[in-house]
Amino acid sequence: MTSADSPAGGRLTGLDTLAGEIVDERFKGLPPDAAGLSAGALAAERRNLFTGGFTTPVLALSAERTEHNLALMEAYSERHGLAFAPHGKTSMAPQLFERQLERGAWGITLAVPHQVRLARRFGVPRIFLANELVDAAALRWLAAELDADPGFAFACYADSVRGVELMDAALRAAGARRPVDVAVELGAGGGARTGVRTEKEAAEVADAVAAAGTLRLIGVAGYEGEVPGADPERVAAWLRRLTGLAAAFDADGRFDHLGADEPIMVTAGGSAWFDQVAEVFAELGGLSRPVLKLLRSGAYVSHDDGLYRERTPFNRVPEEGELRAAFTLWAQVVSRPEPGQAFLNAGRRDAAYDQHLPEVHLVRSARGGAVRRAEGITVTGLSDQHAWLRVDGADLEVGDWVGMGMSHPCTIFDKWQMVPLVEEDGTVADLIRTFF
Repeated sequence: MTSADSPAGGRLTGLDTLAGEIVDERFKGLPPDAAGLSAGALAAERRNLFTGGFTTPVLALSAERTEHNLALMEAYSERHGLAFAPHGKTSMAPQLFERQLERGAWGITLAVPHQVRLARRFGVPRIFLANELVDAAALRWLAAELDADPGFAFACYADSVRGVELMDAALRAAGARRPVDVAVELGAGGGARTGVRTEKEAAEVADAVAAAGTLRLIGVAGYEGEVPGADPERVAAWLRRLTGLAAAFDADGRFDHLGADEPIMVTAGGSAWFDQVAEVFAELGGLSRPVLKLLRSGAYVSHDDGLYRERTPFNRVPEEGELRAAFTLWAQVVSRPEPGQAFLNAGRRDAAYDQHLPEVHLVRSARGGAVRRAEGITVTGLSDQHAWLRVDGADLEVGDWVGMGMSHPCTIFDKWQMVPLVEEDGTVADLIRTFF
């Protein structure tokens, strides 16, 4: 891994191909009369989301709120001395990757091999794969990618001796010339997700890495979001196990092969406990080399109106700032079959529902276009293509547009291949392409 702890920066390559993509029926919600235009040409027209021919349902990403969130986490990371590699699996949107890198991100975190390939297609220079990579075909591709680009920095988890053996065998078979950097993953406890359960097992994995000529140990890693019964005390205690593991490895000389200025990586950080990560990582010092304290939170870019509204660390440290929910799903009232009941033309194919049902926030009247805060309107269920509404005395009629907030950014993004980036006055400023 590169010894630099500065942000990657720079413009990604290939984004012009996204602007050149032809708008057609593959992309939900876009204007039918724009078919045949490129995405860049449609964005350049700066149409209004409500009057410019966009059809419902349509997902809108707030330009102002997205920019606010990007700036907030850039400032937070700098203030706490953290490098930032936001998890790209949230959006899978290269245009947002670029904005994250421009806003100081050190690199991008990803979860599975095809996501790494996508990021490399657009030139992301530093990637952390938050998983153990044991797929021989993927390792063959990775070896070729590392050999072809000396500037590409990559690292991944290792959490088993067997995994190390598989990685080593595949890389040897591929004729890899550059070693693959790995961080030993410490699990968050019994019954948690991946990662070794004990420090003894961590040392065994580290020994296996040292014995494999195709791999290089650069640090330790984990995910505090899986700590059983997570609360600030339990999370902090586990994070101190992680930093203690890094210190123990260093004391045992396990990082002596690194250059004198090459940092030891210590990485954690989802979107629910990054305040604890910042606090505990600040305690880490006295190692033989600099420490790259890498935070990986990804949901911040859009935030939400549910899961992370409830769990964001900024609820505990409001003086640090506030993330803003940036998504609104607009759907249209298509039926009022009974008093107290209405149906929208958006359902499970369009709205995230794995954590909470959508919340109705706004109503745009079909009679004149006035927008008002929604009161007395509740989503009670979702069918594939309908949202069921309970209407308690609210003025709502067929044809009205209804704006909803949703919970869990990862499952909001993944239902939409092209998302209008919308300014506060309704102007569509760009179209964000996702790849799921």
